[in-house]
Amino acid sequence: MARDRYSERNFDSRPVEQEKIDKILEAGRIVPTACNYQPQRFYVLKSEQALATAKTVTPFTYKAPLMILVCYDINTVWTNPQDSYYQNYNSGEQDASIAATTMMYEAEELGVHSIWIRGFDSKAVVEAFHLPDNMIPVMFLGLGYPNEKSKAHAWHYRNKPIEEMAVEL
Repeated sequence: MARDRYSERNFDSRPVEQEKIDKILEAGRIVPTACNYQPQRFYVLKSEQALATAKTVTPFTYKAPLMILVCYDINTVWTNPQDSYYQNYNSGEQDASIAATTMMYEAEELGVHSIWIRGFDSKAVVEAFHLPDNMIPVMFLGLGYPNEKSKAHAWHYRNKPIEEMAVEL
């Protein structure tokens, strides 16, 4: 399934059914997080107003009929006390990313396509959605069904050889 999934850039206007949204959110809820602190938070954008607001902070919405703003709560992240190189290093972005990736694969299993969107200014997102100070936006997950023009971008098929990525020690 991982090889088949690609970033959808041609969404159909058909809405995603609530039972599928619930399964996608559940997939993001149950993921492993550092010390099981579960700092990931999901803002479900499906109203016209919420989707219009998303368009004010990123040009990369691809007309997705559903978007999930994935954030983490800075007050509930695990901070590594043993890391002397990266002081105050916390798990928030990784925990939110694990959740988002798991939601993308759950969506794919349900026949819903997705795209990971990080083309935005965090401050603009915080202000546009009136997020509390402790909420850190990581990405938008665009979700929906593909339209008739849908196909994987050429970048999808460009993969480095495993020898450039994996080193046995």
